[in-house]
Amino acid sequence: MNNVYENNMRFLPFLKFLDKYKKIIIGISISLILAITYFIVTNQIQKQNNEEASVVYSDWLKEISNETPNDDILNKILGKLLKDYKNTGYTKLALMSKANFDANLNKSEEALKNFKILIDLSDGYRGNKIFNKMARVSASRILLSLDRNDEALRMIEKFSSSSTNGFIHELTGDILLKQQKNNLAIVQYELAAEKYTDETSKSIISMKISNIGN
Repeated sequence: MNNVYENNMRFLPFLKFLDKYKKIIIGISISLILAITYFIVTNQIQKQNNEEASVVYSDWLKEISNETPNDDILNKILGKLLKDYKNTGYTKLALMSKANFDANLNKSEEALKNFKILIDLSDGYRGNKIFNKMARVSASRILLSLDRNDEALRMIEKFSSSSTNGFIHELTGDILLKQQKNNLAIVQYELAAEKYTDETSKSIISMKISNIGN
């Protein structure tokens, strides 16, 4: 009998703790269950979306691979991807492909529109840095060709403000040169030369620097 009493007394503090904080414990438990459920459901939805998007993207690949792709069909497929599967990698691939397709046809504004959509989708902490950088550089090149130099510089300033790839430093130098900021352009060209490892690129940079002021 004493043993039973002692065992009960041993658990008394724990039982008092449970009784005192039972509302908090129940609240935390419910929150954990909801969080786990949300995580599982979200993953299932994402998996299903990716599977469905892959089917739509296969139609995209089929059309874009034609000798003369139909622009209306491409826009229709891209619209469906953006509407129903905006956050999938397939949509980002299609956006990049369509923007490059339009750029090659000198449809600059259409290309810029899709590059900017891709930038928005791939920006931020949970974005895709590779897609984001490729879209920004491509958009910057188009803006530079349209003499929209300030926009071109803003498009890549998050990269050019620090040590980055040689081609981004070179592109920044090209933009600054068009803005007649020669000294700043030379700094970017010199940074590009340091980053490049192939002699051809280094020679091109050397020629660009030599031609400044001539």
